[in-house]
Amino acid sequence: MLEVQAVSKTFHPGTPNEVRSLRGVDLQLAAGSWVIIIGTNGSGKSTLLNAVAGTFFVDEGNIRLAGRDVTRWPEHARASLIGRVFQNPFSGSSPSLTIQENISLSARRGLRRGLGWGLNESLLERMRDEVSRLNMGLEDRLENAIGSLSGGQRQALTLLMATWLRPELLLLDEHTAALDPKSADLVIALTEHVIARDKLTTLMVTHSMHQAANLGDRLIMMHRGQIIHDFHGAEKRRLRPDDLLARFEELRRAEQLDESAAEMLAERYI
Repeated sequence: MLEVQAVSKTFHPGTPNEVRSLRGVDLQLAAGSWVIIIGTNGSGKSTLLNAVAGTFFVDEGNIRLAGRDVTRWPEHARASLIGRVFQNPFSGSSPSLTIQENISLSARRGLRRGLGWGLNESLLERMRDEVSRLNMGLEDRLENAIGSLSGGQRQALTLLMATWLRPELLLLDEHTAALDPKSADLVIALTEHVIARDKLTTLMVTHSMHQAANLGDRLIMMHRGQIIHDFHGAEKRRLRPDDLLARFEELRRAEQLDESAAEMLAERYI
């Protein structure tokens, strides 16, 4: 379904601000799998999602999605295959447009645009039905501007919009990080339902060790632009939040040792 082969990306190469964000990343996802990505800040988690989405072109490597080489496809071309929900509840939708106008635009993602009506009675009926399943009472507020809603309501609608056309790949970039705990739990429950119902292939970045341990069928940990752990099957099911925190502690200690060794070498050769 998704094949990431030896993908590398360096930002600001050859300058003092050079950052090697991805270093020869290899990742294969089977259809219907749900992969969780964790890692420290700057480990390359969101950069990997952006590379797959086409936010930028990678420096090296190839990306194949649903049997197609999309490595040089721009982001708008990949949008016909990919649904995405961002961390910010106010991304991924137009705040000044109504709920029904936003959903109407998402229903035509990747399709040719013409001068016909984008919202017909059949689509409106489906909207009411799908929105009512959110159990937020929004089916009677379809003419309200989406920017007037709470973060949780908006994020639930953004998830609905991102999966409206059942994308080949769903990207979730810390999509509950900006929500209060109650809203986050509601959005996660909706996420589980939609992924299971539509058997969506999913890549999800999270900082929550509880989510990482309890969601998905596979978990990868990234560090310095590389995948350093890959848990799946029974090993993934046995993981607990404390296990993941222990892995992060190991990384922290290793980083400290590296810094100490570098300082000792520097002192030795001064």
